[in-house]
Amino acid sequence: MNTPAPVPAIWVAVDLVVLTLRKGRLSVLLIQRDDEPFKGAWALPGGFVTENEGLDHAAHRVLSDEASLGTGAVHLEQVRTFGTPGRDPRGHVVAVAFMALGADLPDPERGADVADARWWPLEDLAEVPLAFDHAHVLEVSVDRACSKLEYTTLAVTFLPEEFTISQLRGVYESVWGRRLDAGNFHRKATRTPGFVEDAGHHAEPTGGRPARLYRAGGGTSLMPPLLRGVD
Repeated sequence: MNTPAPVPAIWVAVDLVVLTLRKGRLSVLLIQRDDEPFKGAWALPGGFVTENEGLDHAAHRVLSDEASLGTGAVHLEQVRTFGTPGRDPRGHVVAVAFMALGADLPDPERGADVADARWWPLEDLAEVPLAFDHAHVLEVSVDRACSKLEYTTLAVTFLPEEFTISQLRGVYESVWGRRLDAGNFHRKATRTPGFVEDAGHHAEPTGGRPARLYRAGGGTSLMPPLLRGVD
C-alpha cells in the first residue's frame, strides 16, 4: 500500500488594504502590532481565517475587530493571494489581500490586540518599514485601485451620496497623483453612460456660482475608459 504524503502545515490569513481620502490625500489604515513577530511595527489589518469561516466573512470580521468599520461602510473586493514561503516567520502563511474603499472613513478604534491604529497618507510612508511583506501588498493593491479607476466607476465609492464633478475629479487626482484638465474631465464624466447622473439641484453656495450635484449613475464600467495618461 502507498503511504499518503504528509499534508503540509499551511495557514490562511486575510490582509486588508483600507483606503480613503482624508483632507484630499489618499490614506491607508495601519495598525501597530502589539505582539510578536514585528511587535511595535506598523502593518495592514489582518488575521487568520478560522475553521469553517469563508474568506469574505473573515475580511469583514477584521474590518470590525481591527479597523472598527461596519460592513456597509466600504466597497470590499479581493486583490491577490500572497504565499511566498518565509513571508511570515511563524510558518507558511498564505494571505488573501482585500481592498476596502470608502468615503471619508472615520478614525479607527484600536482592537484588543492592537497597540495603535491610524490613517497614514501614502506619501508619508516612504520611510516607514511595514511588517511582513505588507509594503508589497500595499503597492499591489494601490496599483489595482489606480487601474480600476480607469475602466470602472469605482471612484464614486470615495465620495458621499451626492457630489460635484470637481470632487469626483479630486478623487482621480489624489489616487493618480496628477492634475487633470477640469473642462475635459467634466465632459468625459458627464457624457460617459452610467458614470454619474444629475441630482437635480446644486450644492450650498460658497461665495461663487453654486456647483451642480451628481450621484452615482448605476453603471459599473466606463466606456470609453478614463486613461491615466490622457486628459
